[in-house]
Amino acid sequence: MEELVVTMAIRPLVAMLRDKVSSYLLDQYNVMDGMEKQHRILKRRLPIILDVITDAEEQAAAHREGAKAWLQELKTVAYEANQVFDEFKYEALRREANKNGHYKKLGFDVIKLFPTHNRVAFRHRMGSKLCRILEDINVLIAEMHDFGLRRTLLASNQLGQTPVSKEWRQTDYVIIDPQEIASRSRCQDKNNIVKVLLGEASNADLAVVPIVGMGGLGKTTLAQLIYNEPEIQKHFQLQLWVCVSDTFDVNSVAKSIVEASPKKNYDTDKPPLDRLPKTEVHKWERLKVCLQHGGMGSTVLTTTRDKQVAEIMGADKTYNLNVLKDNFIKEIIEARAFDSKKEKPDQLVKMVDEIVKRCSGSPLAATALGSVLRTKTSVSEWKVVSSRSSICTEETGILPILKLSYNDLPAHMKQCFAFCAIFPKDYKINVEKLIQLWIANGFIPEHEEDSLETIGNNIFSELASRSFFLDIEEFKGDMQNQQYCFRTTCKIHDLMHDIAMSVMGKECVVAIKEPSETEWLSDTAKHLFLSCVETESILNDSLEKKSPAIQTLICDSHMRSSLKHLSKYNTLHALKLCLGTKSFLLKPKYLHHLRYLDLSYSTVKALPEDISILYNLQVLDLSNCYYLERLPMQMKYMTSLRHLYTHGCPELKSMPPGLENLTKLQTLTYFVAAVTGPDCSDVAELQHLNLGGQLELRQIENVIEAEAKVANVGNKKDLRELTLRWNSVCDSKVLDNFEPHGGLQVLKIYFYGGECMGMLQDMVEIHLFHCERLQFLFRSITIFTFPKLKVLMLEHLLGFEGWWKIDERQEEQTIFPVLEKLFISNCGKLIALPEAPLLQGPCGEDGYTLVRSAFPALKVLKMKELESFQRWDAVEETQGEQILFPCLEELSIEKCPKLTALPEAPFLQEPCGEGGYTLVRSAFPALKVLKMENLESFQRWDALEETQGEHIVFPCLEELSIEKCPKLTALPEAPLLQEPCGEGGYTLVRSAFPALKVLKMENLESFQRWDGVEGTLFPQLEKLSVQKCPKMTDLPQAPKLSVLEVEDGKQKIFHFIDRYLSSLTKLILNLEYTETTSEAECTSIVPVNIKERWNQESPLTVMKLRCCNSFFGSGALEDFVLLKPWDYFVHLEDLEIGRCDVLVYWPENVFQSLVSLRRLVIRNCPNLIGHAQAPLEPLASERSQHLPGLEVLKLKFCASLVEMFNVPTSLKSISIWDCPKLEYIFRNQQGMSEYVQGSFCSEEIMPTTISELSSSPTNHFCPYLEYLDLWTCGSLPAVLNLPASLKTLKIAYCSSIQALACQSGGLQKPEATTSISRSPIMPEPLAAATTAREHLLPPHLESLAIRDCAGMLGGTLRLPAPLKKLDIIGNSGLTSLEYLSGELPSSLEVLRLGRCSTLASLPNEPQVYRSLWDLEITGCPAIKKLPRCLQQQLGIIEHKFKVLDARYEVMACKPKTWKEIPRLVREQRRATRQAREGQQSTMQE
Repeated sequence: MEELVVTMAIRPLVAMLRDKVSSYLLDQYNVMDGMEKQHRILKRRLPIILDVITDAEEQAAAHREGAKAWLQELKTVAYEANQVFDEFKYEALRREANKNGHYKKLGFDVIKLFPTHNRVAFRHRMGSKLCRILEDINVLIAEMHDFGLRRTLLASNQLGQTPVSKEWRQTDYVIIDPQEIASRSRCQDKNNIVKVLLGEASNADLAVVPIVGMGGLGKTTLAQLIYNEPEIQKHFQLQLWVCVSDTFDVNSVAKSIVEASPKKNYDTDKPPLDRLPKTEVHKWERLKVCLQHGGMGSTVLTTTRDKQVAEIMGADKTYNLNVLKDNFIKEIIEARAFDSKKEKPDQLVKMVDEIVKRCSGSPLAATALGSVLRTKTSVSEWKVVSSRSSICTEETGILPILKLSYNDLPAHMKQCFAFCAIFPKDYKINVEKLIQLWIANGFIPEHEEDSLETIGNNIFSELASRSFFLDIEEFKGDMQNQQYCFRTTCKIHDLMHDIAMSVMGKECVVAIKEPSETEWLSDTAKHLFLSCVETESILNDSLEKKSPAIQTLICDSHMRSSLKHLSKYNTLHALKLCLGTKSFLLKPKYLHHLRYLDLSYSTVKALPEDISILYNLQVLDLSNCYYLERLPMQMKYMTSLRHLYTHGCPELKSMPPGLENLTKLQTLTYFVAAVTGPDCSDVAELQHLNLGGQLELRQIENVIEAEAKVANVGNKKDLRELTLRWNSVCDSKVLDNFEPHGGLQVLKIYFYGGECMGMLQDMVEIHLFHCERLQFLFRSITIFTFPKLKVLMLEHLLGFEGWWKIDERQEEQTIFPVLEKLFISNCGKLIALPEAPLLQGPCGEDGYTLVRSAFPALKVLKMKELESFQRWDAVEETQGEQILFPCLEELSIEKCPKLTALPEAPFLQEPCGEGGYTLVRSAFPALKVLKMENLESFQRWDALEETQGEHIVFPCLEELSIEKCPKLTALPEAPLLQEPCGEGGYTLVRSAFPALKVLKMENLESFQRWDGVEGTLFPQLEKLSVQKCPKMTDLPQAPKLSVLEVEDGKQKIFHFIDRYLSSLTKLILNLEYTETTSEAECTSIVPVNIKERWNQESPLTVMKLRCCNSFFGSGALEDFVLLKPWDYFVHLEDLEIGRCDVLVYWPENVFQSLVSLRRLVIRNCPNLIGHAQAPLEPLASERSQHLPGLEVLKLKFCASLVEMFNVPTSLKSISIWDCPKLEYIFRNQQGMSEYVQGSFCSEEIMPTTISELSSSPTNHFCPYLEYLDLWTCGSLPAVLNLPASLKTLKIAYCSSIQALACQSGGLQKPEATTSISRSPIMPEPLAAATTAREHLLPPHLESLAIRDCAGMLGGTLRLPAPLKKLDIIGNSGLTSLEYLSGELPSSLEVLRLGRCSTLASLPNEPQVYRSLWDLEITGCPAIKKLPRCLQQQLGIIEHKFKVLDARYEVMACKPKTWKEIPRLVREQRRATRQAREGQQSTMQE
């Protein structure tokens, strides 16, 4: 791969220089005045160099060191020369702007912005630079002759003159479906690994299964197939996918796993780790510790090229992936190499077998070679490719073939692909942004016929067709998402990424964590990607010593502090920053060459006015800058601007004047029409701009002559989506005759005040919101159709009465023949769906007789809040004709109070099984999801009241949700099921839902029957949720049920649970409360014939019980003492117990059985005292025998609880709320009782007691505890031995707590030992003597919150260095906050101090407040003045996250703003009041 470094696309770099030297701008504005001779010489010299580059690259590939050095020097000179001519171009643009009056608008700022704009000074400075470049060029030409470099004639496209073949325009990058071939070719491998994974179900230890094979074999594709396999998805409750980079970092991987988890808590199954690199053993061991506490059967599936990695991971079930069979390799090559629409040449087909051998079973190599051969049409060309491609071996892998594929690219395409090395591996690349970055760096050569964007799209398509890009996905976003959401993303295969990295060398730098090497940024770096914490600090430190000519800087994380060395950014062409500040961090006078500026999702309020001097800027992305209030007024001088993204900026009230001057503008996503004036643009200024893509016009009520101007916008031929928005509904006829051009596909309209609209029949999507006066979609003399319409959304159309109004009645016609998605909500006058014409056999050869359908292609129908809706057809009398939705897959009906039934269903003609049904009806033969909610009148499943023995069936329905339908009494009467759901089938059973998997029923007041006939079956049902159905007393037959949830159910339901125990994995049982007078009344859930039926362990992993006394009463278990029924729940991981009256003592006999339990929650058990009925005294070594894997423990609202059980050492989180009698968190420990009864201890004894407790080996409990939350535990006198592992500590309303202590070795000793005060019951003189206290906090603590514990903290509180969040409210003894001496504190992110009456001193180290984004200091009268370093941060913190007493804000003001003091005081008081109200509401919740 070494030769690739020197064959990096130098030709486009020189060609780019040649084009800049020949630019017409240089002559038009005389910027080369006095340098004409050097200019002419350079024009002659550059073509000479271009002629010999190919020969130089060939010699370099043959390891001719002289040629390598010559090319490297040429690249260096070309970069410098390009920078010089960028300065010439900028000078030309500056003079053009000056000529057009920009200087007058800038005023005196011109002197600061252009200190060297004097032409004589410019000529002198640039003349010397040009002479140096010319000297270097002459030296290169002389050396060229010395090395004997020959002139090589190239095709015009290689010279960059015709960059893109016309054929590429028809190229689609989706030629074959790789997943389809992979699913066939790797079926056996997939089944083998799935079997291994499922076989680990009973394994308590973490299982690791690596897939090992050389690069390009399809390991990741195989892992994806396994990941998406239905059996795997059903078996593992939670699945995560994480890609591991080559720079293996344990913390980063662990963070990625947490972020990938939708739950983001303890409950995580193990993820596939894609492309695990070879790394040190200790790193894997550290990660394994993080993953160790998985549930039973948890598994890590990894992919790696290195067998040693599998050994390092300790895997005993490594899966070695074999090469792909030749027939599949041949299929891939032929699919890539030949046009499927043309006949394959016989001579070339015969050569395929030879090519197959060279791929050695690698699908990626086959794809790459096939893509190369697609551009070759003769036998001789195929022979050349075959001879140049090395056969893949174990040593070389497929890199030689990938290298061949890369070398086959035209020069400018090599450059475009190599640039992608700037992105991390597995990064989702936004294709539109990628093309813009190519353009910004000058990688795309200009062409007269096409725009740069079109050429860029063609280049991307060509690269994608050659498999340089993969996982190409198009996103359109949610239908109700009002933001600019169309985008295409892609990824790069990791081996292709290796190719790009080897080409770019140190020119591309990627840092996804803080660089550890001091020399990570070299002087040759050109393109930087940073995605790590405190990016600004890394840049500031690096640029202090180095000055690389950076062209691209992408910062993918928030910046909250300022940048330094601003002049060193003067070579930037592309910049992406996400600013967490209100102002722009860089100075435009150092960004003259900037072409691309992305500030999306920043918090800036405005851009500086002098940003208008960025005359080269082509892309400005300000999308989703929520606080942005205005754009630069002089924006009209930024004449190079091509794309302006301003969507997602709700505070933007107008557009700057003169936008009509931006004649190159192609994209403008958001235009706000203000009241016409000199300081804003009118919509008319868009008239001559060739805008494309998406555009939203806001505040149209301000537009004069709006009808003509909007019509002009609608006729822009490249516009694909148009949004028209009024601020409120007002009289308007703007759209009465609106007829947009045929290319416009999506139209969204908000608050239009007209009664009708123009002809929109060419639309693909129509969205209408809050058009309250609109009565019909259209009015016409004759009927017409919407032949292209696929999506129709009607929301809040209060006057909408019907679908259309036609003057003359004509023959029936399908108005919406291809409509796929229909959303209707808040249309109060709409009575029915449109009139349905007769259906002409759309869903079967036989078709239907007398069946009507208005929507023959509809797949999704959602109706919500339709007050008058009651019919499924506009015609009341259908004369026995039924309504059919033949393709409907999802139906949602909410808040339609007059709807009584589903439509009258036609006979179903064998659409769902070999056996079929007899006398069965269905209006929804393809329906998969049905949701019905808040239907006050709904009571029938068919419009016909009498079906005369005919049954309704939903043959394909998988999800059914019914909520708040008070008149519904039963599900539809089920037909006999004839073998539709298994090989053996079912005999004499009934089911209206043969495919149903999920059923949810909630708030059904009258529901009492599952069917009118006994024996109703749900053969495929997996999840059943029954909530608040008061008349339901039984549960249905469901042999595959895995999740059952019952809310407010009758106690009788308890007796039906046992039928599901063999299949359930999750049980939530919340029964109605009935007072239990004795434990003997409790009955067991375990079946009576347990010995016969229970010969296996229950798969149950989650159990949540409320008012289920039968689980714990002695009567429930007395018959099975020897059987130990809880032993059957060995896989249980999550247990919640609520409102259990018979639970008095800790059920230690239950705890002994729950060996897999990870989470235990007990709440609202009023009789629970705590200690065992027959108290046990286990040794310290036996303390962890019960619940050995418990990680989370929560106890809430147990009013009688006095003592905890012996908690295991595995605990990571403890929360205890409202247990007012609790005296001990950890069972009576040596010395604790004496310490707690501190009223008898002297001042001198107490520190000694703490020391003894801390050093006692029996008290090193919970070494992994990271989270401790105590709330309203008034009897706790002390919190002792906080483990060093603790990261979060919260204590609130625990008035008796006096001391915090950490285990020995956890925290360095304070400089001076001070005494600790006693509890409030001390004698008064002794209590008064304890004026200073020292609390020992854990060294790794990141969050500390103490609220309304008035007597706890006293004197100085020394904070540990990692602390990021500090919240102290309601304290009367604390005097100062300090960091431990000798430790460098990290940056606080949240600081909240309130009602701390004696607190006077805060830390004064600058780094403490550097990352602060949430600040509250109120009611602390002893703090007279904020530290200076904190005052400096006040302007950066957003107003809504800053609550300060008014005097602190006044201190931070400069004298010139003192007139603003009254306003500041009012605002601050209001903010403080709102914050307190928010806190009170949060506490109440």
